[in-house]
Amino acid sequence: MSLLLSPLTLRGTTLRNRAWVAPMCQYSAVEGMPNDWHLVHLGGLARGGAGLVISEATAVTPEGRISPADTGIWADEQATAWRRITDFVRSQGAVPGIQLGHAGRKASTQRPWAGRAYVDPADGGWPTVGPSAVAYADWPVPRELTRAQVAEVVQAFADAARRADEAGFEVVELHAAHGYLLHQFLSPLSNHRTDEYGGSFENRSRVVVEAVDAVRSVWPESRPLLVRLSATDWAPGGWTVEETVRLSKELAGHGVDLVDVSSGGLAPEQRVEVGPGYQVPFARAVREGSGLPTAAVGLITEPAQAEAVLAEGSADAVLLARAVLRDPHWPLRAAAELGDDVAWPVQYERAKLA
Repeated sequence: MSLLLSPLTLRGTTLRNRAWVAPMCQYSAVEGMPNDWHLVHLGGLARGGAGLVISEATAVTPEGRISPADTGIWADEQATAWRRITDFVRSQGAVPGIQLGHAGRKASTQRPWAGRAYVDPADGGWPTVGPSAVAYADWPVPRELTRAQVAEVVQAFADAARRADEAGFEVVELHAAHGYLLHQFLSPLSNHRTDEYGGSFENRSRVVVEAVDAVRSVWPESRPLLVRLSATDWAPGGWTVEETVRLSKELAGHGVDLVDVSSGGLAPEQRVEVGPGYQVPFARAVREGSGLPTAAVGLITEPAQAEAVLAEGSADAVLLARAVLRDPHWPLRAAAELGDDVAWPVQYERAKLA
């Protein structure tokens, strides 16, 4: 059996393989409610053989949405709507996961196919917030969160995790990457605070640790808690790989079970060095420096490539995004290419690859 198709156990949850679906926003919700699109999208990826299927960045507050069309879990009725989706994902042998996020200063944007510009409050958008009154690019300046409001955001993550449990999710991931609110606190480029949430590494990372603690206090002990981090801002003066390793090592002591290692998204002036598996070295650095398992992501497109990432010890799982949009049955194809005999949906067995 290849490493890619072998099981991985985190706490009390065993995932059937290490080919996982990364969170990908669908911009198809109304008032934060998941619908038939999300059922078919996520359910189809589960049917395709993935071990873990993580929902899109799901907002913990209405103003935390990236766009007005993002899913949410700030209300009980949203948790109820998620339940039929998690039930179906599980019925296909995959583990349902949810990424909890708050977009901060990068909220209130258009759907990508409508042009990713800021949505003015007069057109259905809303004023944004951030750790500091520092705008992203030429977007409106966000309102700086007060200490009390920071505490409210932390509580919102915990409340969302409680609802995620009720909705049937088995894995929770906190989104502290890609320039969204938790990442905004981490980076000196977006965090200019002078209180206990700004300045030093300890202060800038404080809200992430608080959010992890708050979520872990309500999330079942037997279920895994993941954190997605951007390993670097790809910009001078920004968040670094070394800080990512340091934070990951600290989070290991706060109940985090795996770090999902991505990069970038915070600074419009970023200069990203893109190529096949370009973020894999970051996952390896975190894995070796923190002792935590990691998942690698970023232009991992072929089964042999994914297997090599695991075999060389760079990560414990790979997260697939565009590759599974192009081929929702990528894990089943990977099994055939790597010589593994895995179960197919009985309805599709007539097409099983040798």
